[in-house]
Parts: sequence; C-alpha cells; structure tokens
Amino acid sequence: MPRPMGPRGRMPEKSKDFKGSMKRLLGSLKKWHLLLGIALSLAMISAVIALIAPNKLSDLTDTITKGISPKTEKLEEVTKKITANLSDKNKMATKIPEIMTSNKISNEDKQQFSEAMAKMNSSDKEEIMSLIPEDIMIMLLDDIKIDGVTITGKDQLKCLNILKSFKDEKDTDKILSSFDKLPKSIYKLIEPSINMKEVKSIGLLLVILYLCSALFNYIQGFLLCTVSNNFARSLRSKITLKINNLPLRYFDNHEMGDILSRVTNDVDSIAMNMNQSIGSLVTSITLFLGSIIMMFYTNWIMAITAIISSLFGFVFMFLILSKSQKYFNQRQVELGKLNGHIEEVYSGHNIVRAYNGTEDALKEFNLYNKNLYTCNKKSQFLSGLMPPVMGFIGNFGYVAVCVVGALLAMNDIISFGVIVAFMIYIRLFTNPLSQIAQAMTGLQSTAAASERVFEFLDEQEMVNEEKLKGKLDKEKVKGNIEFKNVKFSYNDDRVIIKDFNAKVKSGEKIAIVGPTGAGKTTMVNLLMKFYEIADGEILIDGVSTKDLTRNNIHDLFIMVLQDTWLFDGTVRDNIKFNKKNVSDEDIWKALKTVGVDHFVKTLPGGLDAVLSDNDSISQGQKQLLTIARGMIEDAPFLILDEATSNVDTRTEELVGKAMDKLTVGRTSFIIAHRLSTIKNADLILVMRDGNIVETGNHNELMEKNGFYAELYNSQFEL
Repeated sequence: MPRPMGPRGRMPEKSKDFKGSMKRLLGSLKKWHLLLGIALSLAMISAVIALIAPNKLSDLTDTITKGISPKTEKLEEVTKKITANLSDKNKMATKIPEIMTSNKISNEDKQQFSEAMAKMNSSDKEEIMSLIPEDIMIMLLDDIKIDGVTITGKDQLKCLNILKSFKDEKDTDKILSSFDKLPKSIYKLIEPSINMKEVKSIGLLLVILYLCSALFNYIQGFLLCTVSNNFARSLRSKITLKINNLPLRYFDNHEMGDILSRVTNDVDSIAMNMNQSIGSLVTSITLFLGSIIMMFYTNWIMAITAIISSLFGFVFMFLILSKSQKYFNQRQVELGKLNGHIEEVYSGHNIVRAYNGTEDALKEFNLYNKNLYTCNKKSQFLSGLMPPVMGFIGNFGYVAVCVVGALLAMNDIISFGVIVAFMIYIRLFTNPLSQIAQAMTGLQSTAAASERVFEFLDEQEMVNEEKLKGKLDKEKVKGNIEFKNVKFSYNDDRVIIKDFNAKVKSGEKIAIVGPTGAGKTTMVNLLMKFYEIADGEILIDGVSTKDLTRNNIHDLFIMVLQDTWLFDGTVRDNIKFNKKNVSDEDIWKALKTVGVDHFVKTLPGGLDAVLSDNDSISQGQKQLLTIARGMIEDAPFLILDEATSNVDTRTEELVGKAMDKLTVGRTSFIIAHRLSTIKNADLILVMRDGNIVETGNHNELMEKNGFYAELYNSQFEL
C-alpha cells in the first residue's frame, strides 16, 4: 500500500512558478541589492581574470621556450654577412694583389688560388671556394661586427666549415651538439639565454592576477554569506511575527511539522542555496562564454577542435543523465515507502509483536528494501559513470588540442605557449557546464522553498485591533459572562455552534459536557477570541469581546489544558512564565497550595532545577505545576480543558483538589469527559450538535433522566 513520504523520503520539490518565485525572492532582497550586486560583480571579475591568465601563461611559456633554444636567427644573420663578405667582387679585386704578393703564402697556395679564381665564373661557386687554401680564405674574409661582437675571418671560416658539415643532417640532437663547436665569438651571439626581466614581469603579473582572483572570490563569498544569512534571519523574524498574528484556524488546518519545516528547513535551504548557487552560476556562465570567446580570439582552429572534442563527450554524458533520471525519481518513491513502513512498524512495535506480525512486517520490509536496492544500484551505477565521463571529456580535449596544436606549431602557425593556454581553456570550458547544472538545481530548490515561505507569509492574519478602544482591568472585573445567540462555523459547509445562549455569574463553576464534536472546546476558543464568532455576541461584564483586544481578553483568563506544557528551563521560570515581579515566596505558596511543593524540594536545586523532556516527571506532576502557574497568574476567569484526562484515578484526585483550590474566587469553565470530576459544578451546560440541550446542576440533570444522565451512566456500563 503506498504511503505518503515523510521528510526523509520526500521527493525533491520543484517550483510551481520558478520565474515568479525568483522575481519575488530578488525583490525581497532589495535591502541587500548593493551588496549582492558587488558580490556578483566580483564573481564575474574573478572569472574574467581566470580567462586572462592563460594568455599570459602562454606568453610566459613562449618566453622561456625561446630562451632555452639557440638563437638561430642570429646564426642566419652571421651566415648572410659571411656570404656577403665573400660575394663582394670589389673587395675581392682589392684583396688579390695583396694575396699574390704576400710572403706568408706559399707559391703552391698562390697557384691553387689562381686556378680557382679562373674557374669562378664557369663552375659552382661553393665548390670553387672549397678549393681555395685556408690561409687565403682567411685573408679574403674581413672582420664583421654583429651586436658589438667582432667575428674574425678565421672564426668565419670555421663557422662555414661547421655549417657545411651538417648541411644535410636531420638529427636535431647532432645539429644542436655541433653548435658547441662554433667559435666563441659566434656562439656568444646564438647561445640560449632567457629574458629574465620579461619572465619576472609576466610572472609577477600572473601572481597579481591569481591573488586578485582569489581575493575577489573571498570577498564575493563573504558578501553572499552575509546577504544570505541576514536574509534568512529576516525571514525567520517575519515568520515569528507572522505566527503570532495568524488565527488559530490556520494551525488547525496545517500540521505543525509542516510549519516547522518552513521555519527551519525551507529558510535554511534558501540561505544555503543562495550562498552557493548564485555566485557559482555567475562565475560558471562567465567562464563558459568567456572561454569560448578567448579560444576563438587566440586561434579559431584550436577553438573549434576544443569545442567539438568536448561536445562529443557531453552528448554521451547527457544520454547517461536522461537514462538515470527515472531511477533517481523511483529511488525517492521507494525510499519514502521504506521510511513510511519503518516509522509505522517502529512506532507500533509492541502491537506488531503482540499480534505476531513480525514476520509479515519483515516480508514487507524486505520487499521495499529490495526495490530500493535495485533503484539505488541502477541510479548509482549510472551516476558513477559521470566522473570517468567528465575525466574522458577533459582528457580527450587535451589530446585533441595537443595533436592539432603540434601540427600547427610544426607549420609555425602557433607557438608552443598557445597549446599550453588551450589546455587550460579546455578545463575552463568543460567544468562550468556541470557547475551550471548544479547551480540551476540549487536555484530550483531555492524557488520551491521560497514559495513555501512566501505562501506562509501571505496567509491572512487576524483582524487588526488597533482601533478597538474597549478595555477591562482584571483587578476590577466582576466575572460575569453572557453568550447571546452565538453562531460559529469553521467553513460554510458545517455549522458547529448554533444559536448558543448562556449566562454565567461571577464566581460560578460552569461545566461544559457533551460528546466529542459537540463544540465544547470551540466555545472556549470563541470566549478567548482565538476565533471570531460568525454572529451574536459574547459579553464580559457587559462589554462585547468584539470591542476588546485579544491581549486584554487573554490577560483575564487562566488556562489549564489537557496537554501540559513545560519548557526547558528552571522550575521558577516555568511557574512565573511571562509574569514579572513574582517572588520565590509567592511561587512556594502556589506550589504548596496545589500540593507539589514536596516534589520540587526533592529536585536538585529546588526552584533552580532545570526541567527538560528527559526528566522523569510524571504527567500528574506536570499538570500540578501548570496549575501552580495558573495560581501565579491570578486572573478572574479560569478555563480547565480536559485537565485530568491524561492521568490515573489517584492523580486525578490530587489534580482535582488542586483545581478546586484554583477555582476559589474565580468564574470557572471546566470541560471534562469524566463527568465524575464536575459533580460539584454550580451549573452544567450539556451540549449536543452545537447547542445547549440541558442545563442545571448534577442532581437536577440526573433527575431529568435526559441526555446528561445517559452520558453519566454510560461511564459505568460494562
């Protein structure tokens, strides 16, 4: 049998009107709009900084890469200058006579030089130049100057020979190792050197960017936390004020658990999700859109590669999500059934065992447990695929970017630093999508929770009583009450009180009896103005309750209810609840009057003893303490609503004696199902279907042998 799901098994609520709820929520945040705007602006700026940083990191990578590689452009410049040196015919013509007349050059070398020059115009110049003796080549090469470094003819010739040796060499390592053999003057020009000034400049900029990003993130987090918690505090204050202004009708129609959930769970949900979701949503959207823009700005080919490779994985991810969603929903349903069954069986554990229902309860539990296990297994398996899929998306994107980037770098279209930047952009592009999904889920929960809170705050309040001028001083009230043609209904379909009339004189003890649903407690609620009467009047000392404020009326009454209420606090605080200037002597006097002083003396600390739900205080002792509280209140009217219904016969006698003392000198209304407790009442009002059907004292009503006698005698029938 399907059961309604409790709080632990309740399915996640969805907003009925997401747009409208969020609009009202933002409107309610008007007081904090400035802080909220600053926080979201900082979140956006922080995301923009995160997008700028990869480009600067690319520049840093290129600077370092460039610094650790030989300066091949300088080697090319040296080669061009040497070639130009050898190709200068005018310079060659002026050098020939000097060479031919030099005593330092042998005749054989001169002869070889003459033959080489004769072939210069008809053969390959490079081959001819190789025939020229080394000494003559050195004389032909004038010193050249590059970047302040002088390169002699000898160094130039050595450079030419080395370059010639690896002309057709394809092994990069061998080519780089041969650079070490170059003359010092030339090696000085091409040796690797990192521009540390530029590295420091870019590095410092990156540190500043990341520090600013972290600082902005911290400030926006602090501001959002401040806004969300202040807003939650504001909501709780409004709810507390609202509770005090709501009519009793609302609490009759709504479960206390639901009201408490709105005050606690829903408000906490709004605060938590506001704190986590709004900033995350702004940051993620900025990162997602910004990363696309920056990727296309950096290189469109790499951008398309990154997006296509990521979308391939996301398509797979969305397929998994669509398959797993039904299992998550079913899991919540099965969890609700299981929790409902456990709560049902555990709360009635004694009955289950007494009727030998353990085996059937266990079978039902195993069925629900198995169904939940199946849904859990399927949903968790599919959701467990998400981390590896997300990892695959990121890694696949890295691989695609590296492969395409390497091809582009080989063709000198991009630098190595661009590849590094895109590896970061891949992460900035893929991560925000899941964060956006989480943030939207959080905002859905926020909207749903805010709807419940605003629905509560929009409930119709009790009629405003500021214009009421009537007032009764409880020190001067005589104690007369009259009901004149009182009518009341909770709704239009069913009238509860029909033309109720009664007169109560000062100091009388009035008992109201009747079957369940006759309207006994309703009459008391109307008297206390918890409900507004539909027609007629209730007069207190001739003054209509319509002209009196609720606070004034409540100040005239002492109420002792069926459900005893003691809060966590000392005995003293419980007895003088909401009443000032009460001495300990008055408290002990009240405790002694009701016969509970000995019990209080046995408590550690006496009046200072702290009462809590964990204390082993009997129901009768609690009731006696509430009666003592009533004595301290010292009001002219007393209402006892089923005050002895939850105690045993012996305790009932003690409570009855205490109540008799409490009624002395007061106009008292006693509602009781145990008619033996009201035999000494001055007047008994017998109610049936919202009307008084009999009136009189106990003896008079028993002599009539009417409805009261029937009720009284039914208590003693077997």
